[in-house]
Amino acid sequence: MAHKKITGFVLNEDVSGVYIIRGCAVKTSVNGSSFLACSLSDNSGSIEAKFWNYTGPVGASSADDGKPVFVRGRVGEFKGSLQFTLSSIRYAEAADGYSNADLVPVAPIDLQEAGKMIREYVNSIADDDYRRICETMLERYGKAFSVWPAAKSVHHGFVSGLMMHTFNMMKTADFLARQYADVIDRDLLMAGTLLHDFAKTAELGCSSLGLVTDYTVKGRLIGHLVMGAQNIADVSRELGVPDEKSVLLQHLILSHHGEPAYGAAVEPMCAEAELLHMVDLIDSRMEIYAENYGTMENDSFSDRIFALEKRIYKHK
Repeated sequence: MAHKKITGFVLNEDVSGVYIIRGCAVKTSVNGSSFLACSLSDNSGSIEAKFWNYTGPVGASSADDGKPVFVRGRVGEFKGSLQFTLSSIRYAEAADGYSNADLVPVAPIDLQEAGKMIREYVNSIADDDYRRICETMLERYGKAFSVWPAAKSVHHGFVSGLMMHTFNMMKTADFLARQYADVIDRDLLMAGTLLHDFAKTAELGCSSLGLVTDYTVKGRLIGHLVMGAQNIADVSRELGVPDEKSVLLQHLILSHHGEPAYGAAVEPMCAEAELLHMVDLIDSRMEIYAENYGTMENDSFSDRIFALEKRIYKHK
C-alpha cells in the first residue's frame, strides 16, 4: 500500500498506514473517559490526533514517543485545522511494508559533500591548537554529529540537521571572518562554529529512526553549552593546549546564545563570540522561515510562531 503523506490528508478522508507517534499523553475528557492526545508525523509534516475512549497500551508511555505505529482513522477538523481521529492504533510491524524514508525527514543537502567541506574548513584552520581540538572532537563525536537533529523542534529538527546547521554556519563564518579580518581571529571563530552545538548529541535523546524524543537527564540538568565547554576543556588538557586558547574557545560555546534569558551562560565578550552568536541566529531563524514557508500559501500570514515571537508573511 502506497504511503499517504500527511500533507496530502483531506477533510473527511479515511486513512490507514504507518506514521510516527509524537508527544503522546493520556488525558481525561469532561465526561470522565480517557483519551489519547498525540501527533502523527512523516517526512512531509505532522497532524494532531485524538483517540477517544482510549484503553491503551500504545502511546500510554512517553517511551513510545518517536516510534512507528500503524493507525486507522478519519481526518476531521478542529478550530480551523485538520485533526486525525483514531479508530485503532498498534506498533508497526515489518509486515506493514513501510519505509523509514517515508517517515523521517532528512537534511535536504548532499550529506557526503557537506562532511567533506567541513573537514576542509577544519584543515584550513592555521592555528595548530585549535585545529587539533577540532580534529579530536570530530574523531570522538563525528558519527553522532553527522546524523543528529539540531533540535527537538523549532529548527533543523530532522536527521542530520545538526551537521546541516553547522555546515551552513561555517560557510557564513568563513565569509564574515574575512570581511572583518581586522577584529576577527578566523581560526578561533571557525573552531567555535564547528563545536558550538557538538554537545547536543548528549543533550538530545533520539529514537532508532533518528528523531529527537526528549532531552536527556544531563541535557536538562546541564545543557549543551556547559557540556560542550567541559568537553573542550578536557580535550585541551589532553592535547596540552594553552589555557588562554582553551578558555577563549569555551567562552564562544558558553555565550553563543547571546543572553542568559536565551540560555547563554555568559554574554559574548569578544568579537568572535559576538559574531558566532549572530551567525547562529541567522541560520536558525532563516531555517524557521524556510520550514514555515513550506506549509504556507503565497500572500498569507502564519499563526504566531513561538520561536520568532511573531507572525510571518509569505509573499509571491
